[in-house]
Amino acid sequence: MTATPSRSSPGAIPLPASAAALALAALLAGCASGPGMPGERSVTVTRTTYGIPHVTARDPESLAYGVAYAYAQDNVCMTADSLVTARGERSATFGPKTTGLLGRRYLPNQQIDLFVAAHMDDAALEGAWAQTSAETQALARGYVAGYNRFLADNAATLPEACRGKPWVQPMTLPQYRRLAEVVAVQAGIAALADGMLGAQPPRPAPKTAQAPAAAAPVDLADAAQALRDVGLLDSPLGSNAWAFGKDVTANGSGMLLGNPHFPWSGPNRFYEMHLTIPGQMDVMGVGIGTYPMVSIGFNKDVAWSHTVSTGKRFTLYELTLVDGDPTSYLVDGQPEKMSARQVSLTLPGADGKPQTVQHTVWSSRWGPLVIIPRAGLTWNAKAAYALRDANTGNTRMMDTALAFARARSVQDLHRAQKNLGMPWVNTLAADRQGTAMYADVSVVPDVDAAQLTRCTPSQAAAALRAAAGLVVLNGARADCAWQQDPRSPVPGLIPIERMPVAFRSDWVHNSNDSFYYTHPGQTFDGISPMVGDASLSRPRTRAGLTEIPEMLARGKVTPTAIQSQLFQNRNFMASVIVPDLLRACTQAPTPESRDGCAALKGWDRHNHIESRGAHVFREFWRTARNIPGVYRVPFDPQQPVATPAGLNMADAATAAKVWAALDGAVKAIRGSGFALDATLGSVQSPDITEEAIALHGGEEFEGVLNNLGRQEPAPITARGLRIDYGTSYVQTVTFDSNGPVAQAILTYGQSTNPASPHANDQLREFSARRWHSLPFHPADIARQRVGDTLTLVRP
Repeated sequence: MTATPSRSSPGAIPLPASAAALALAALLAGCASGPGMPGERSVTVTRTTYGIPHVTARDPESLAYGVAYAYAQDNVCMTADSLVTARGERSATFGPKTTGLLGRRYLPNQQIDLFVAAHMDDAALEGAWAQTSAETQALARGYVAGYNRFLADNAATLPEACRGKPWVQPMTLPQYRRLAEVVAVQAGIAALADGMLGAQPPRPAPKTAQAPAAAAPVDLADAAQALRDVGLLDSPLGSNAWAFGKDVTANGSGMLLGNPHFPWSGPNRFYEMHLTIPGQMDVMGVGIGTYPMVSIGFNKDVAWSHTVSTGKRFTLYELTLVDGDPTSYLVDGQPEKMSARQVSLTLPGADGKPQTVQHTVWSSRWGPLVIIPRAGLTWNAKAAYALRDANTGNTRMMDTALAFARARSVQDLHRAQKNLGMPWVNTLAADRQGTAMYADVSVVPDVDAAQLTRCTPSQAAAALRAAAGLVVLNGARADCAWQQDPRSPVPGLIPIERMPVAFRSDWVHNSNDSFYYTHPGQTFDGISPMVGDASLSRPRTRAGLTEIPEMLARGKVTPTAIQSQLFQNRNFMASVIVPDLLRACTQAPTPESRDGCAALKGWDRHNHIESRGAHVFREFWRTARNIPGVYRVPFDPQQPVATPAGLNMADAATAAKVWAALDGAVKAIRGSGFALDATLGSVQSPDITEEAIALHGGEEFEGVLNNLGRQEPAPITARGLRIDYGTSYVQTVTFDSNGPVAQAILTYGQSTNPASPHANDQLREFSARRWHSLPFHPADIARQRVGDTLTLVRP
């Protein structure tokens, strides 16, 4: 242990009195080696292969204290950076125009700070957290104290990226609550933070001005792209999860594949850990960022994973404005005044002196006003739009995770979701008894099909929902408010009784399309379109519905078979597109298209490291998939796996665009300095390190189950295809007479510190497709133990 330097020590981080007290406690507590039962206020942290911490404590507060300390050992600079966001101080710290991460989006720091100032209500968050269990509140307190203890112990020896930086400061409980709020609303208002800040009343027209021209029709394709750009439609965040029951498994127990696709950088990275409160809880898996519980994992009886669901997290309301007063709107014919609130930031001016920037944010009974200009949603003299986010103030996630950790069956997991704590994910699970489960009990506004029809304010709004997934309701009618089902613990949200669930003894799966495609033989009744529908947008769904039956046809399922299937890296879209393209290649019109054809003819249609020509298909299909009418066989809801398929090369105009896409791909690849027959591993590598690590896997639009890509999609460059999201933590879990049998890879490793041995260690394992047996049992932990056990005592 490193003692905290005095305030005058070189490189020391100034600490407030509370942190100084933590430093004194650190000196008094000390560090001890050797495992054993922790004391009443102590916690032990034992590390095993790849730096996985096994945290043991007698109570939740001490447990979170240990988790925070261990996480900071690996990721302190990232946490400190996230706290700058939570404090709303990114502009003053890093500059107002520099971009930072807010949830899933990179935005200028000034916009992030203004959003934080406008959205975060510390009193409301404190009140919401007061409604959680005593254990959840203890976990939050423990995490804050554990992080601060780490700073007190290690202020002078932090990683280079944040050592001695004034922005590395102790955490407060209100800041911790803000970090959790960002996670909750990242699929809602945070994704439209710039739209909220941009919502300002129209300026009065001069009396001599001509009548405004009619608004141009909305380009629905562009509106959909606008929603993709902010991560609200076809989000790059996704996952595969497969759960198998006793009828199809070799051991007669449940088996699970968890394959989340999350960012490889930033606070949405996963972190492996094993958490134990003797006699109360024993759970292993991964959590996200500063979350001191397992999000995806297993205990001795059940294993689970999550996939981003298709449920809607917010609705927009179209406000009918009062004539002559654009800040008043009508509800049931009666005017209501919008509320205006000024928020301010202090920034360094050009002369070095601080300056204040003020901004007004507007709100209505339906929520804050927003604009999405590319979708035609602006604020004019006649109408404005407000957003109601169902996840605002969702503090229930940790109570759900605690119940998951203690579950004995998939039915227990389902009951654990009754509090509606899951913000935006499905749950798939399997238990030792051999039952598989799919459930979407995520946070969804309670608006049924009839209300959607009744409350859609115009044909334009209906078209926007169909094309871009935006739900716009009529804000001029009070009866268009979210319904209030008495069974729901959260007024306005759909209760568990009306959300889809399937318990099966064969299998279930999800790859981010709706519950509708859980299993070919599974049906659901009475589910709101707000949860999902029969549309299918993910090629990975088609791949899963193809590959799972093929795997089962070869025999009873084993973990090895599941792992092998995932890492076959089959390119689904190539299987339905390339045959038609190759048949047409005899008419390829240019040298480039002919060379592209030759490369694709030699490709094995997989995305292995050694596959040659895979990058040609990616760059081709990146563009060609957007050609109108490109498919020879359009989508048929009666054949969702088989369609759409083929290329419409019989149509001369379409064929010309297809050849142009192939020409462009060939030119882009050669212009970037790569050969058309290069191996994928020589082209595709991680963006989080300059270490030359070859990567297998493919993009979302290719339908490769082992999904790798970029958070902000980009074509090939001189640096190749650089990956920063996708397969992030893969686990297979089954059960024997002793408990769970689990293997996993945390793709990028535990640490964001480039100097750590655990920064890229598992990235190399992923490259080699080597799965690691997770040490859950004491004997396994002892066998894989690395270094001494750390014992911390809470003040």
